[in-house]
Amino acid sequence: MINDESDLLKKIDETLKDIREKNALTHCITNSVTINDCANAVLAIGGSPFMAEDAEELEEVVTIADVLVINIGKLSKEQIESMHISSKTANKTNTPIILDPVGVGVTELRNKTTMDLINDYDITAIRGNITEIKAIAKLAGVLDESNTAKGVDVNIDDIITEENLKDNGELICELASKLNTTILASGPIDILSDGNLTVAIDNGDDMMPLITGSGCMLSSIVGSCIGGSNPFDGSLVAILAMNIAGERARAKVDEKDEGTGSFRTYLIDYLYKTDSETLTEKANIKIL
Repeated sequence: MINDESDLLKKIDETLKDIREKNALTHCITNSVTINDCANAVLAIGGSPFMAEDAEELEEVVTIADVLVINIGKLSKEQIESMHISSKTANKTNTPIILDPVGVGVTELRNKTTMDLINDYDITAIRGNITEIKAIAKLAGVLDESNTAKGVDVNIDDIITEENLKDNGELICELASKLNTTILASGPIDILSDGNLTVAIDNGDDMMPLITGSGCMLSSIVGSCIGGSNPFDGSLVAILAMNIAGERARAKVDEKDEGTGSFRTYLIDYLYKTDSETLTEKANIKIL
């Protein structure tokens, strides 16, 4: 029973231990632009990455995987087929599925791919920026209108702030409930909801969106963390680990007068160095 934020913080140590003991085999069908960073992020948080896409082997791969992560960042007909084969197998084997709906709302192909996956399979968790989540809300009939993203980036009018936090939290909670899933909407303030419990996470650094793949890496480690625990607790540890690693990486970059290339390296370093004491101490979370 979660009564307040302290109850959530108390669970972090056990959840992180479970994640690292499980060493979840994390099967990622992901963006080819960021695949190397995603694999390294999974390794750093304590998972084991498997980046298979060929349709001929996917049923075998998913059967042994602990979790499936689907990222629609760079779509092709072959990749879409692979997503469906993997998702169908994952539902048969009760393997959690994490969906990163990159750029949904921008093109009809991305809209159709996203909603086909959501409607045809049991999706355990969805991780996207707030514009992507609102696009899904519109497609699912929860929201009347939504803004179009700037490519794969969040629309400036959708950025989560203290002023709109309550409204966005209610929307994400309603969508999570309707889709029977856990949703993590990331941005300057992140919102996590399973349709019952909704939490805001105010950690991270403004350098994180300046490197390619920070969102893809987050979705991959959400997968590893869920594969080693459960959808809500795993997602919470994943977002805290990523955001606090970003804060520590920025401090290191500033100390050494370096830039985004070094930031990427330090981000992976601090994901690897994640410990429950640091997460608990630095976490800035609020139940909505």
